[in-house]
Amino acid sequence: MIEARVKLAPRPIQPLATGRPGRYEDDRVVVDRVKGDLGGRGVQQVGWVRTPHFEVGRQDQRIHVVHWLPISRIDDDLTGLLATELFDPGWVCGADAFERIFTGVVLSSFEEPLDGWEQFYRNTLDRLLQAPSGLAGARGSIDGYRPVYERAISLVAPGAILELGCCFGFLSLQLAARGDVHVLASDVSAGTVSLLDAVQSRLGTHVRTLVANAARVPLPDQCVDTVLAVHLLEHLDDDDCTAVFAQALRLARHRVVIAVPFEAERSVELGHVRIFDLKSLAAVARDLPSGWQARVSEHHGGWLVIDRTRE
Repeated sequence: MIEARVKLAPRPIQPLATGRPGRYEDDRVVVDRVKGDLGGRGVQQVGWVRTPHFEVGRQDQRIHVVHWLPISRIDDDLTGLLATELFDPGWVCGADAFERIFTGVVLSSFEEPLDGWEQFYRNTLDRLLQAPSGLAGARGSIDGYRPVYERAISLVAPGAILELGCCFGFLSLQLAARGDVHVLASDVSAGTVSLLDAVQSRLGTHVRTLVANAARVPLPDQCVDTVLAVHLLEHLDDDDCTAVFAQALRLARHRVVIAVPFEAERSVELGHVRIFDLKSLAAVARDLPSGWQARVSEHHGGWLVIDRTRE
């Protein structure tokens, strides 16, 4: 198992940092892109591992990854690809390493960082609009979470929307494209929010953004019609989960929509710290205040929808 060993805490990921074309490097990882397919060539160094799309090893106390992905593959399916080829077999471990390698693959594929992220967003959003294949999507794949986004969008009425833990903001961007909602996307990661801000002007969309911990959102009570927390709670411990649920109820005038994946085991590389089933998801709302009504259902994971019954 490959782990980076550095004495000092690594610096945060800089998703818009410039570097040498074809390479990304930070305190923990180095990612290089090479042209062509290396499948027929030998592994470049002793102790390195080759997968269908990557070579990985360790050098100078950092994880080194080489990839040969075409530009058409630079989309959010990188999540499943990295998990399947590098993290599930144990060649690399840890959520921090996952995020850094993910960023490195995108940035090493383009000369200018913003060009890379724009293409990443466009590829992903285009894939989300494609007709479903009818096959079950792999974990972390676009096909896997397309039906999750579709259901979330169907549960949102026109009005003001707040998405907690928006990550890249794909759901918020799709909602904004409807034209009948005003979307505020929030995330605890300042880097992720700055990336969404930088890219959306190129995409021609308008989503307001906010850097905020979902357990302590600096907004007034009942400031939006609907609050979304889609695939957020699995990243939180019990105390934070309770706090986020309370925040969502405080901020929503009409509805709160919560979605979680149902997993047999935690996806540690994705930062998941807990697993849910219908019973544990329903328990999130067991101390629901008066004036609210909750319902739990299953659709490509679990759904908890809470509506205000008394204005």
